This record gives sequence, structure tokens and C-alpha cells, in this order.
Amino acid sequence: MDAALLCATEWDWPVLPGVGLEAAGGTSRGEAPGGRRGDRERGCACPDPECVVPGAHPFDPGLLAASTDERLVRWWWGNRPDAPVLLATGGRAPCAVSLPAVAAARALSVLDRREMRLGPVVATPTRWSLLVAPYTLEQLGELLYVKDCVPSSLRFHGEGGYLVLPPSDTGTGQVRWERAPLAGSASPWLPDVEAVVDALVEASTSAPDGGSRLRY
Repeated sequence: MDAALLCATEWDWPVLPGVGLEAAGGTSRGEAPGGRRGDRERGCACPDPECVVPGAHPFDPGLLAASTDERLVRWWWGNRPDAPVLLATGGRAPCAVSLPAVAAARALSVLDRREMRLGPVVATPTRWSLLVAPYTLEQLGELLYVKDCVPSSLRFHGEGGYLVLPPSDTGTGQVRWERAPLAGSASPWLPDVEAVVDALVEASTSAPDGGSRLRY
């Protein structure tokens, strides 16, 4: 609950609980009662047996319910304390650009050598996401139109999208901060997407299209 409250009340980021994973110790799909599986093998709690983002997407409540209201956030996580924290991206909230973890590590090294100031970076075992200032689809379209190639492994989380935040457990493992927001900051500083997209496109060009299919 603390992480959700920090995002909602201190940073003014709209959040909502993710669907989460099947209950620990419960009978999973295709598993006999009493079977034991690790957290990473637990399926999504949603009805889709082939869910590609297990635990890490909205379900009930839906994405449009995302809120910064303290009472609502306390109620949500009071009832489901282990629920993943989802950020509803776009609008006045941060957007993000995500890419496979190996490519992201290369891109961050390039940006560091250029002495580029970066904002928070969210990491899962398969993908990293760089938080950026809000952008519109029109701005993004103009930015990408001039690129010779935009790899499908590079994904943009803008208006109408979402991003799972630390500390959340998902079907791919623990979500963590690769680069955490500065402690005590009123609201994390975010770079413009224009400042980072060239390095991310370059790093993603040779990366396999791995990871889960996340909504833009």
C-alpha cells in the first residue's frame, strides 16, 4: 500500500491495482490439488488461461478507474495488499518507453556517456521501461515518422496505456527500480521522449522482440 499511496498522494500519479496472480497454495490450471509451484509459475488471476501479461494488467477495476484519491487507494490495497501497482500512463501522468532488458542496459550506457539526465527506470526480468514526460499520440507520430525503422521490440506507453510499478510481483518475476526516483522528491523529474528515443531505437534495432505484449 505504501508504494501506491506515494505515487497517488505525493506524486499525483493515477494508480489502480493490477489483477495479480493466482492465490499461493491454490489449485492452478491443469494442476492436481496439493501440487506446488514457484511464484513465477503461478498463472494470472484473470479468466484468460493464455494471458500474456500474467498478474500485470487491469481487470477489476478497469483502467479508467485509476485514481489519486487517498481513500480509494487505501480501500483497494486494504482489500488486496499484494496487488500489483499499475500506473495509468498519459494525460498529466508520466508516459514510458519500454524495450528488452539487454537492449535497455545498452541504451542507458549510451545515454550516460552522453551525460543525459534520466528519470526513473522500471525493470522486470525481461523488459525495462524509461519514464518520460507526458506526450500525445500526435507528438509521438511526428517523432517516429522520420525514423527509417522503429523496432517492434520498442513499445510506447502513452494515453490509454499502463505500466506496472515496483514493488509488484508478476508472472515474469519481481518488478524493481533500476533507477529509483530521488528520495524525498516532490515529484520525480522526467525527460522529454525526444531526448531518449534515438538511443532507444538504436539499441532496440538488434534486440529480439521478446517480453510480453504490453498495451500502448
